[in-house]
Amino acid sequence: MKLFINGYNIFLIVLITFVSSIILTPIVKKIAFHINAVDKPDHKRKVHHHVMPSMGGLAIFTSFLIGYMLFAPKTTQMLAILIGGFIIVITGMIDDIKPLPIKAKLVGQLAAAMIIALYGNILLDDMRVFGMRFEFGFLTYPLTIFFIIAIINAINLADGLDGLAAGTSSIYFITIAIIGFIMNKLGGLDVILCLIMLGACLGFLMYNFAPASIFMGDTGSMFLGYIISVVALLGFKTATITSLIIPLLVLFVPILDTILAMSRRIIKGKSIGSADREHLHHQLLKTTKSTSKSVLIMYAINALFAAVSIFYTLGDKKVSMLLYMLLLILFIILVFKTDILFEHSKRGK
Repeated sequence: MKLFINGYNIFLIVLITFVSSIILTPIVKKIAFHINAVDKPDHKRKVHHHVMPSMGGLAIFTSFLIGYMLFAPKTTQMLAILIGGFIIVITGMIDDIKPLPIKAKLVGQLAAAMIIALYGNILLDDMRVFGMRFEFGFLTYPLTIFFIIAIINAINLADGLDGLAAGTSSIYFITIAIIGFIMNKLGGLDVILCLIMLGACLGFLMYNFAPASIFMGDTGSMFLGYIISVVALLGFKTATITSLIIPLLVLFVPILDTILAMSRRIIKGKSIGSADREHLHHQLLKTTKSTSKSVLIMYAINALFAAVSIFYTLGDKKVSMLLYMLLLILFIILVFKTDILFEHSKRGK
């Protein structure tokens, strides 16, 4: 099968962005300390105990730019992705230096999403779910913008333990790339972006996996969420992904965790934007007492959903749906054995 994109071997694309990220991350670490882009301990919502350099996502973004210049097509869609990416990264950098109000971050996210929809014309105008097709008509633009912002914040909330967001994103990128390989769609912009981002994330993960020496900050987590949402929109439009539900299921864990977090805060009468230490990864940490073990368990759960998504592309759709349902049931059982919505002491009352 074809292993080349625009004359470049797919492994070379991953290798160059991987090496770039490895080289750039220590430089970004020094910059972060110099400009005071640091994450300070906070026992109420954070698990680290020392001042940590943040803004590591700048290394991921710069590696992405290198990958773009070398391997990506120079199209209007790609230009829109770059402009939106710059807006997201600048918003994240400002927040990593001096935390922004939630509304200010939403403005940056909204601007980036609007550029993708209005200038890039990358739209969620229909959706295929297990053979059924839904057209959105006049809701196309608002749904596209909502989708991008929702995925950005899902990945942002998943960035709670060393290596979690970078690893989860890497699983997503490699899954979509494998599906592209299976579908013989390696030349699609979505697959190129996945290969570029896979290398950038894995290089950063060398410094970010527990015990981390640098955090990606909102600079990284928002940019990863942004690119993931764009890849999802691009993929099913170019037939690399036969249904938008596939990338959503690959991201099932962070998406459900986001929904549960919002529900939990509403139940407790708090703002949905308030931070806490009750996410699924925090629940696992309470049990395992180990950041690395908790993150590896989260990787495994995400990898299972990713594997079924690949099987859906390859095999029997009905069997795949049954496997999805089985994973969903098992995951829900796991969730309700934690304090993710209610404290155990309150359940019997």
